[in-house]
Amino acid sequence: MPRRALTLLVAGIAVVIAAVVAAVLPVPYVVLSPGPTLNTLGTSGGVPLIQIQGHRVNPTVGNLNMVTVDFQGGPGDEINIFTALRAWLDPHDAVVPQQEVFGTGQSQQQVLKQDVQEMTGSQQDATAAALTELKIPFKTLIAIANTEPGMPSAGVLRAGDIIADVNGTPINSLATLTTQIRDHPAGTPLQLTVIRSGKTQQLSLKAVQSQGHPEIGVEVVEQYKFPFEVTIKVGNIGGPSAGLMFALGIIDKLGSVNLTGGRFIAGTGEIDPNGAVEPIGGIQQKMAGARAQGATVFLAPAGNCSDAVSAVPAGMRLIKVSTLAGAVQDLEALKANRPVPSC
Repeated sequence: MPRRALTLLVAGIAVVIAAVVAAVLPVPYVVLSPGPTLNTLGTSGGVPLIQIQGHRVNPTVGNLNMVTVDFQGGPGDEINIFTALRAWLDPHDAVVPQQEVFGTGQSQQQVLKQDVQEMTGSQQDATAAALTELKIPFKTLIAIANTEPGMPSAGVLRAGDIIADVNGTPINSLATLTTQIRDHPAGTPLQLTVIRSGKTQQLSLKAVQSQGHPEIGVEVVEQYKFPFEVTIKVGNIGGPSAGLMFALGIIDKLGSVNLTGGRFIAGTGEIDPNGAVEPIGGIQQKMAGARAQGATVFLAPAGNCSDAVSAVPAGMRLIKVSTLAGAVQDLEALKANRPVPSC
């Protein structure tokens, strides 16, 4: 065989081998793409996405859509270089290191489980934030998440216990619990009223000195007892970033005014029970997904503005929000054609 032909043959074989290796060999990246978007004022699976029982619900118009991000790749489902390159060339997709999504040593199942827990928490926080904005009172409960082995709480308190009072002082916040524990010197008895499985119990333990403070060794979470039932159903969607839109949907259903003015509004943002709106991930993909479904206004957390401002789809107006109260005011201003903050 002539040398030139042999060279071309060898080169061709090398290219084929390289292509096969590239197609088979995984790369440690994840592709983020626009995901589903759901109207919090609409229905999911034939039932209202936000269901409220025990309180009058207003008729609603327009859209207040939550938005999501789909991902491809991850532990056990790695992508190849061609998939990564194809996504890199798509203006609506992003290719990010696997550890940004899954952390170190987390499986897809672990991340999905965490996302479900965060979604449940965001729904509770959104309801608390919405009722606070509407000035509808509710109760805050302090529940035991777990106890620390070797600390006074171990073997006395259990996960799920509600701490009703300490030494006669009602406990309605983490700050109150912390104050009551630290105001009593280590070694002195603490009398706790605890609600366990619906029954009230009186328990006693002594704090120990730890890191300069009296401690009993518990991790607690805030739970809420609302005056009526609020249920949010979004299927298998996870994560905390729909909190702002859940809260706005609840306000629209319970408040005295319509927030949308008939517009198709979408948005994102994790929300605290006090109404603070926190930044989230995947803002570019979420805006693209919302615009593709018809949204003309997008509510973006102030902390995401630097990433959002350069990727706003044509025909979409961006509104910067920092708090739930501010978002409500901005939507009212939008209806009245008054100026609203942008990134």
